[in-house]
Amino acid sequence: MERIMKAQALRDSSMTSYMISKKTMEVNPKHPIVVELKKKSDADKSDKTVKDLIWLLFETSLLTSGFSLDEPNVFSNRIHRMIKLGLSIDEDDMDLDDDMPPELEGEEGTSNMEDVD
Repeated sequence: MERIMKAQALRDSSMTSYMISKKTMEVNPKHPIVVELKKKSDADKSDKTVKDLIWLLFETSLLTSGFSLDEPNVFSNRIHRMIKLGLSIDEDDMDLDDDMPPELEGEEGTSNMEDVD
């Protein structure tokens, strides 16, 4: 229902507070992931990696339950940080030019569209 109300073109902003569903996350305290997160959190309360993992656990449970994320860019940035951490990629070692596709060889003013036919 929440998604339907957000999609309405002529929605009343005062009604959205009534239609937003209250989200409840039930956590199994004996699950190995929760136990390990608790240990790491108790060891260092300011560890950004642990905070990212906890937020990822929450956001993935939202997605699994059919809810949408308020800030999907934050979620994707968190996923990218975790992938970099898992692959031991340092932020300073990254070359942002590697993301660009290779340039086509040929003259600069010409188009290679004719070569397709």
